[in-house]
Amino acid sequence: MENFIVSARKYRPDSFETVVAQASITGTLKNAIKSKQLAHAYLFCGPRGVGKTTCARIFAKTINCTNLTPDTEACNECESCKAFNTSRSFNIHELDAASNNSVDDIRTLTDQVRVPPQMGKYSVYIIDEVHMLSSAAFNAFLKTLEEPPKHAIFILATTEKHKIIPTILSRCQIFDFNRIGVAEITTHLEYVAKSESVEVESAGLNIIAQKADGAMRDALSIFDQIVSFSGKKITYQDVITNLNVLDYDYYFRLVDEFLKNNVTEVLMIFNDILNHGFDGHHFITGLSSHLRDILVCKDAVTVQLLEVGGDIKEKYKAQAMIANSDFLLEALQIANECDMSYKVSQNKRLLIELALIRIAQLTLKKK
Repeated sequence: MENFIVSARKYRPDSFETVVAQASITGTLKNAIKSKQLAHAYLFCGPRGVGKTTCARIFAKTINCTNLTPDTEACNECESCKAFNTSRSFNIHELDAASNNSVDDIRTLTDQVRVPPQMGKYSVYIIDEVHMLSSAAFNAFLKTLEEPPKHAIFILATTEKHKIIPTILSRCQIFDFNRIGVAEITTHLEYVAKSESVEVESAGLNIIAQKADGAMRDALSIFDQIVSFSGKKITYQDVITNLNVLDYDYYFRLVDEFLKNNVTEVLMIFNDILNHGFDGHHFITGLSSHLRDILVCKDAVTVQLLEVGGDIKEKYKAQAMIANSDFLLEALQIANECDMSYKVSQNKRLLIELALIRIAQLTLKKK
């Protein structure tokens, strides 16, 4: 039986070119390597799963490559690259600051920094979750970070830049990684699905990308989960069933009934949603998002803010043509008020039903 490798590891970028949605950062790093203007300390910060540690590893591999390609990428053929690719390189050192956050851990690191690399020009020290270091550990690290040996380069990675003391920040070149957009995640998932010979509906990939909330690692983990559930052929229905996501169709039907002032049908649709095991709070936040998406479709300029594709996008545009802007704004306000009151309400179902009735009555008032 073959060892299964999760997609997040199997398709982890191994060159600057393959890093998704961080072109400005990878471009800056490549230019620094090309011009031989390397800083001694870098801080990579941003949300989880956007490529901070991956870029740190690629950077470490590239600066030690002895035969760079014309576009400043590692050659993957020299001894240094081969050692890196087989995880036997002594030029890269990774420290998890979440579990090695004491003064003694940092003292061990500073002692290690003095030792020059056995192969290549640089020893790269990647310190993950650096914000977890204690105050004393930060202070012990300051002098080494400011004046390290010529062969040492530090790359600090964190999801919480605001927790790092200013004296550390002032010693680093800071790179802010962006959340990865839904469209970019979807495109990458299509590539992974094709590589794995998995047939998947584009609407399903779009749901996975939305659920990942800007993190590519999360998206690939969800993709693996869906493949385990559905096999090599994945439908949109498989995705929403496995992830317990409400089908878009419920919200489109609700808005149609709102516009007809059909309170009875609105309440029956909500009852059907509850009977399928969906949480009321999850429903009302989803309704707010749906109303917002219709609103952005009212204008050709803001339609690009809609993070869905294919047939569903056309449905939003069609519904935007028949829904009045004033109605959408007032409905959004009611849904938002319901969302804020949900946690403190003693009768949560009644709270949502009242909100739905109020939204349905909005069209009555316009007549």
